[in-house]
Amino acid sequence: MSNSRTTRTQTAPSLEDFAVWSVQPNRTDAIELINGQSATRVPELVPLRYERMGASPFTFFRGTAIIMAHDLSTQPVSGIEVQCIGDAHIANFGVFSSPTRHLVFDVNDFDETAPGPWEWDIKRLAASVEICGRDRGFAKKDRRDAVRACAKQYRRSLCSFAKMGELDVWYAHLDVEQALDEFERDLHGKTGRTVRRAVEKARQKDNQRAADKLAHRVGDALRFNSQPPELVPLSDLEALQGYADSNELFAALQELLDSYLASLPYDRRMLLEHYHVHDAARKVVGVGSVGTRAWIALLAGKNADDPLILQAKEASESVVERFWRPAPFASHAERVVQGQRLVQSTSDILLGWTKATAPDGTARDYYVRQLWNGKGSIDLERIGAGSLESVARLCAHALAHAHARTGDELAISAYLDDGDAFEDALWNFSQAYADQNEADYEVFIARHGTRA
Repeated sequence: MSNSRTTRTQTAPSLEDFAVWSVQPNRTDAIELINGQSATRVPELVPLRYERMGASPFTFFRGTAIIMAHDLSTQPVSGIEVQCIGDAHIANFGVFSSPTRHLVFDVNDFDETAPGPWEWDIKRLAASVEICGRDRGFAKKDRRDAVRACAKQYRRSLCSFAKMGELDVWYAHLDVEQALDEFERDLHGKTGRTVRRAVEKARQKDNQRAADKLAHRVGDALRFNSQPPELVPLSDLEALQGYADSNELFAALQELLDSYLASLPYDRRMLLEHYHVHDAARKVVGVGSVGTRAWIALLAGKNADDPLILQAKEASESVVERFWRPAPFASHAERVVQGQRLVQSTSDILLGWTKATAPDGTARDYYVRQLWNGKGSIDLERIGAGSLESVARLCAHALAHAHARTGDELAISAYLDDGDAFEDALWNFSQAYADQNEADYEVFIARHGTRA
């Protein structure tokens, strides 16, 4: 597999061309792309990454954005560029709190965001819906309904945004409870409680709850719990990180947070001056992200009953950049932050970026955000067929909004037309690519032996 952008045809594909994918068996080169990513990650966490990816074809798909970006780069493209999410699978959307404390539904993972073709995102989303449906054991009809509903919602939302003024598009957001009411009416109330549970979970996930779960008090100070390998305080990490002691490592993290302030607006810097760092730890996150360096810092405002937990997560080259073109930012962390601000209707008020240098001289980019900010993920392990269709529609609308904000929504809307060809194409593509994912999964299991 080439690491450079693939040469493409000059003729834009028809919607029927979007359906085309031929399954290729025994793709050991695809697995080498994953192994190549692991080479730059924390060595002792790589087995955990493979274990999580090896649980099922769906968890495997969550960690293979690089494989799909490579595969899509071999296909003809429309030539209409947007700010791609880059890893727009169904598990990377969810509920979170806006700065005004309203719950919205939107994309919630931006590690791979970069300029790229709009169809890369919607193809990954549609394929993830099919793979999720297979993972849940849904009938083919139910999976087809969910994938086609996803494609149809994307098409209709783009058409709606194309008729709006630019400022109206920019300010639009998806009030999750209002949207659920609408979708449940369409489906005659048969969406179950899956998404509603995510909303209730989001209401409870704030900094106080995070501190209650992850930390404990020692006198007037807050300290992180030790729950290796998912959560490891700095005092247990200094030797592994190449520092003489935890005080030196703590000072390095404090320097990282201090430099991050420069990326924030003045009012946010003033806000953070009221907080002081009590403790820090390494935290394992996600499935595909396992092994990237992720730190959490425990701060307190007025006292230990006024906590704030920030996450600093390593940012590296986007898979979209690798197979399309470089993003126009000075660092990968800035790419993630600016990309998120571009496509998301409302972002974390403390979202920013920085850079840190390890004792061995290696410089790494980090973006910083609140660990919990009213975030609620969809429980895809218990989702029903009706709820899968609702969630697919919510994701498609959020994705269409991201593309309308950053691309030519008139051109994309015209490209999609108003017939069923787009839905037909994405359903056919999703089935074929789900078969490809299962074939790649078997090669991965044979290589790493981590089937759950």
